[in-house]
Amino acid sequence: MSKAALMTGVTGYLGSHLAKALLKQGYSVVGLKRRTSSLHRVEALLSDIFLYDLEDLDYTVPFTDHGSVNIVIHTATCYGRNGESINQIAEANTVFPLRLLEAAIDAGTPAFLNVDTSLDKYLNAYALSKKQFAEWGRYFANAGRIRFLNARLEHFYGPGDDASKFTTHVMQSCQANVPELKLTAGEQKRDFIYIDDTVDALLTVLGKSDSLADRFTEFDVCSGQSVSVREFVETVHRLTNSTTKLNFGAVPYRDGEVMLAQADISKLKHLGWQPHHTLEQGLKLTMGA
Repeated sequence: MSKAALMTGVTGYLGSHLAKALLKQGYSVVGLKRRTSSLHRVEALLSDIFLYDLEDLDYTVPFTDHGSVNIVIHTATCYGRNGESINQIAEANTVFPLRLLEAAIDAGTPAFLNVDTSLDKYLNAYALSKKQFAEWGRYFANAGRIRFLNARLEHFYGPGDDASKFTTHVMQSCQANVPELKLTAGEQKRDFIYIDDTVDALLTVLGKSDSLADRFTEFDVCSGQSVSVREFVETVHRLTNSTTKLNFGAVPYRDGEVMLAQADISKLKHLGWQPHHTLEQGLKLTMGA
């Protein structure tokens, strides 16, 4: 009998890649989506996954329809990039998954895997709302209600990622040889991780969840190597042989800018995981270079 995974964000970039990987591992995949969600990322999977529209959904239904859900995987997120209000961001990133978490507990689902952010919670409304939900996960895990796995993601990237993301914007701009790319000074350091390594890390956590001693466990999902934003951009520029002028310093740092994001992959290594792509390898695969 196959295991069942209930996923949010299944039509998104990370969620669609993870759904594909779960199907290959023999999981039955149940996805929650909005009616307006584009299905282009999961078009090839539609005959293999079960989809529910969130509008007016009784959250108990997906659990009862599929007998026993082994894991809920929450990848959906609202970054606030489309003019959403604070209330809308909080609803999407805190209230919605909290309702789902309570439904999972009531259904007897043993584990909840949450895709969190590595950003400081006071950087913006997105980060704060994500951290608030993670704290609710800690609360229920410490009460013995469910096993809560909190995966703090760094900057993942890969082919077909959203154009609104910084990594994709830089790659597309350099490939198109736009006249100029206005950037910050680029001294801030970030950890960039290729999409396949990201999915593999989440699957590793999922596969080893029963062996974890704590009911609330956090993992940093990253490459373990921080590079400056300037180095990232210059690497893309070099690999694409771009003629785009890189105007570093034309854009000021945002308020509260984190200058060093350095995550720890020791927990994942202890579970037997390690990244398989360097930054240059991942960029070449993403851009077809």
